[in-house]
Amino acid sequence: MEWMLLPYRRYADFEGRSRRKEYWMFQLLQIIVLTLVIGLMFAGGMAMTDMGEAPGALFWLGVVLLVIYGLGSIIPAIAVQVRRFHDQDKSGWMCLLGFIPYVGGIIIIVFMCLDGTRGSNRFGPDPKDPNSADVFA
Repeated sequence: MEWMLLPYRRYADFEGRSRRKEYWMFQLLQIIVLTLVIGLMFAGGMAMTDMGEAPGALFWLGVVLLVIYGLGSIIPAIAVQVRRFHDQDKSGWMCLLGFIPYVGGIIIIVFMCLDGTRGSNRFGPDPKDPNSADVFA
């Protein structure tokens, strides 16, 4: 759970490096929360709108939670992705690859799966090295 919440503690920190574990645990948290909120929306009647009925209160509660969570999570999501690129000794501007139609997301996923550079690089010490900086500081 510590790894899932670490990007929120480093909310707008675009400097330094992040491990693959931090990135993927944060993505797992995103999937879990979005699944729960969308399930709440379905329970509130999102599936019933085709029959002419108005969606229920749970649906609108889910929409509000989805918007609040989305707005609160966009900056940490971008920041952890930038730090992953820094871990590979690449510029954070590589995040813009995601805007390439059709293949951009695939390119980003491949880069997020690659291991970072061993030892220090121009963005800081190796986050996997136990003798370097404290990860949870």
